[in-house]
Amino acid sequence: MKKYSILSPCGILGYGFPEASFLKGMSLHPDAVVVDAGSTDAGPHKLGAGVSIVSRMAARKDLEIILVNAAEKGIPVIIGSAGGAGARVHVEWTLDIIYEILRDNRISGKLAVIFSDMDKEGIKESIRRKEIYPMGSNIPPLSEETVDQTGDIVAQMGHEPVVRALEDGADIVVCGRAYDPSVFAAPGIREGFDPGLCYHMGKVLECGALCAEPGTAKDCILGTLYEEYFTVRALNPERHCNVTSVAAHTFYEKENPCILHGPGFTLDLRDCSFSQEDEDTVAVRGSRFWPDQAYKVKLEGARRAAYRTFVIGAVRDPILLDRLEEIEEKVRKSVTAYLKEIPQRTYRMNFINYGKNGIMGELEPEEFHGHEVCVLFEALADTQETADAVCACMRSTFLHCDYAGRKSTAGNLAFPYAPSDIPFGPVYEFSVYHLMQIADGRSAFPIFYREYREGEAV
Repeated sequence: MKKYSILSPCGILGYGFPEASFLKGMSLHPDAVVVDAGSTDAGPHKLGAGVSIVSRMAARKDLEIILVNAAEKGIPVIIGSAGGAGARVHVEWTLDIIYEILRDNRISGKLAVIFSDMDKEGIKESIRRKEIYPMGSNIPPLSEETVDQTGDIVAQMGHEPVVRALEDGADIVVCGRAYDPSVFAAPGIREGFDPGLCYHMGKVLECGALCAEPGTAKDCILGTLYEEYFTVRALNPERHCNVTSVAAHTFYEKENPCILHGPGFTLDLRDCSFSQEDEDTVAVRGSRFWPDQAYKVKLEGARRAAYRTFVIGAVRDPILLDRLEEIEEKVRKSVTAYLKEIPQRTYRMNFINYGKNGIMGELEPEEFHGHEVCVLFEALADTQETADAVCACMRSTFLHCDYAGRKSTAGNLAFPYAPSDIPFGPVYEFSVYHLMQIADGRSAFPIFYREYREGEAV
């Protein structure tokens, strides 16, 4: 029976995984190791600042286990959204680690790099042709001015460039920003398996063992494609895949539980079914893949919006807690009056009361009954100097603010750190979060190849 197996080590490269789980997966003779390395879950900062989601040490630790074992077995390794946000700077950060591992372990093979950075002039031309669309009703149309204000802009690639790299004999494929399931779907599609099954399996595998019980993104999972279905199998004896856990992850992070839109296609799951094959394995059938008439990719870009300084403080006084929001408003007015030489349009102040509506704010249905609250003071401003000044004034004003019933003249706040004021630096916002129509799924994503012999480039 024709089959193709993919080992997914973890939810994001650098999250870590038990080596025993990975080695068990390797003992089952997978045909490829595929790992996602990025997400927008962490917000726009990683893309805007050009930094990774995980530490270099963590990425190297995971990559060394993966690359050494895959090289010994002679199976390909595919990395999606390298470095976290998948821009060129993130890809090159990942490549530097890979080159180091190849040298240290004298690994030979062919490396393919697929960049996903989009040319800004090309994006502007698409704007003029009206081929760019907001991702949601609350996102404004993309303007040429916004494109100019934005740093790196990436597009989520589909499976097509990864398939091409594998066809060209790549042993390691490092992708820029990629649609998460695409890197998992690509090797199966290349081998002729049904694209609907390939993409559905990719959707389940992308977060590692989060589709098992107990779920975690820090463990391995094995997916196997067959002609009419695919299976998902847990590799850690402490975890098991069941119909509910796999079906639940199928519906994870989706607006419509049965329809999934990707680059150039729609995945229809209305007729899919789940069945328990054994204690650790679930089989899935009936996933359908429909190519879209127009091929669209998601664009992501971030621009600097402000600079931030913040303070973490804690309040224990029950009299103050009863009047916390009132006192914060008093502090806000006092700071604004004192810093009258700073234009109000250039900064803003936020108070976030964790333990008292800090998460849901005005939507919180529960009445506060706690005995202490963590208060986060945040100043956002056009410059770091202004953010520092505003936040320092917020902190000192709150610390000594008078209120009815106060028993002492100081000590309103407890600080876990000294110094209390923490300059954060630039704050970014997504300025590009749009769909762009392109000619096809391959030509927009250039591939570069490099051969290695015992860790040295040839």
